[in-house]
Amino acid sequence: MEIERKFLTKEVPFSLEPYHCAMISQSYISFSPTIRIRQSDTMYFLTVKGKGHLAREEFEMNLTKEQYQALQKKCDASPVIKKRYYVPLENNLMAEIDYYEGKLKGLITTEVEFSSEKAANSFVAPDWFGKEVTFDSRYKNTNLSLYGIPQTT
Repeated sequence: MEIERKFLTKEVPFSLEPYHCAMISQSYISFSPTIRIRQSDTMYFLTVKGKGHLAREEFEMNLTKEQYQALQKKCDASPVIKKRYYVPLENNLMAEIDYYEGKLKGLITTEVEFSSEKAANSFVAPDWFGKEVTFDSRYKNTNLSLYGIPQTT
């Protein structure tokens, strides 16, 4: 089970230089159900995600580079490309700050994963995280891949 909250971040008020950064490229084999392939630096994954916003089922398995490359041929929509910074928070939580590239350049989101819905619901995000978009389907990576950056409302 993946339990996470997502925020639309305008800017990060500190340097990200000291934190680990991964280059991520992910593409979609299917949007319903969500079947994604992802390259994160030199690691490769296939992920199947269930429906939902705050909490949803998730299955992930490792792939070889060759398997990943073969599956890329099954993907139609534009890949989502981003730099992800891992910033430790209090209570053993981790902020994953994504700076999107390509057609999504300029978009920054911050996600935090939790061990339970109770923990997710009690989390108080720092102001710099920005507007919460956990329940806004337009900011799911599948929709970003299909439709680009949402028009703000």
